[in-house]
Amino acid sequence: MEILLLGTGSADGWPSPFCGCASCAAAQGNVRGQTAALVDQTLMLDCGPEAPRAAVRAGHTLKHVRHILFTHGHPDHVGPAALLFRHWADRAEPLDLVGPKEALDQCRDWVGPADLVRFLEVEPGDSVDLVSERGAYRVQVLEAAHPSVLGGGAVLYDVSRGSHRLLWATDTGPLPAGTHAAIAGAGFDAVFLEETFGNLRGHNAGHHDLESFPRTLAQLRESGAANAATEVVAVHLSHYNPPPNELAEILRGWGARAGADGEIMKLGQGDSQGAGAASRTLVLGGVRSGKSVHAEELLAAEPAVTYLATGGSGRDDPEWAARVELHQGRRPAAWRTAETVEIAELLRTATIPILLDCLGTWLTARIDLREAWDGGPIELVEEDMRELVAAWRACPARAVAVSNEVGSGVVPATASGRLFRDLLGKLNSQMAAESEQVVLVVAGIPVPLRG
Repeated sequence: MEILLLGTGSADGWPSPFCGCASCAAAQGNVRGQTAALVDQTLMLDCGPEAPRAAVRAGHTLKHVRHILFTHGHPDHVGPAALLFRHWADRAEPLDLVGPKEALDQCRDWVGPADLVRFLEVEPGDSVDLVSERGAYRVQVLEAAHPSVLGGGAVLYDVSRGSHRLLWATDTGPLPAGTHAAIAGAGFDAVFLEETFGNLRGHNAGHHDLESFPRTLAQLRESGAANAATEVVAVHLSHYNPPPNELAEILRGWGARAGADGEIMKLGQGDSQGAGAASRTLVLGGVRSGKSVHAEELLAAEPAVTYLATGGSGRDDPEWAARVELHQGRRPAAWRTAETVEIAELLRTATIPILLDCLGTWLTARIDLREAWDGGPIELVEEDMRELVAAWRACPARAVAVSNEVGSGVVPATASGRLFRDLLGKLNSQMAAESEQVVLVVAGIPVPLRG
């Protein structure tokens, strides 16, 4: 399968034409039109008003199109005038229009009386075989979570040709249980998953944002619908997302990427990063910088994670207990929490991704254990540090560690404060030396230092 992305933006695209926000300003020169795709020059996935001209701009013709699959009737997905333009070009070949009733009804008056157009009204659970001189496709119709203001439903498509298979999942919020069940074990070559609302919260449930997108992706991986070879492409992007370079870093951490208008993909030849590859990431930041939130986001697309919480439960400290409760409430239900400072062996034997939060509380516990605050053997603490760094180096699973960035020119007023600063600074440097990625989080913004 060869896939041309005709558009990767939301209804108003990105940048939005009438907007002057920072995200739109940063996206200038990287224009995304309404989301649609052309498969093997013969099958279109959605056909909004911008799609025909997008094909021409990309240097392609639509004269070979024999099938158009509409997901729903919203105006950025159905541009019925394309059928009139096709008629004007004297195209006499058969054309299949597939989609929910509300989408097809918008097209009926745009078809010439002699045009060989077949209307195939579908709903979730249907299967359609589409055949033309360029090949045969099997289309499974799936349920979307996308209410329509036009009164009809929305669907998604599982499209296969020979040994290749893709999931076209726009527009939709978190996928319904029936959809997950229908595609379990599919092992798609490519998943095109919408991610409309970025950092916006409180929107309607018919779209993904940067909180729900990785959770849906984790479910797809857990069920086998996606695997390490699946190329995951975010589409239907809008200016509610952070600037494109920041979005790219976020998606990369989940083994995904943003689609680009005009790009061509050939299934089976992608370079998906996969979510399960072993790598080590150190996340640094000051107090309340957002470092823990960022670390959790890096692993949000993993089906399961072991969370190594080194700060204790805070049973005797209500303020600390409230902090712990806040952290626990953010974690997905599938994550397993281990409250311990004996973490070296857990790192060495990890079989699923690890999130270690944080090095500062772990170091505090080791200094306590070695009674090193008031002249005890610092050498034993440094030996503990060397063991931890060695275990970090040997960790066979993906791992993310959080630590405080200390110092910055301030000299602590106490000997114990200076001891902690010196040891944690040394530990951070040693852990960074053994990490493929190092990130500094400042005011909630991750700044890559390595990788």
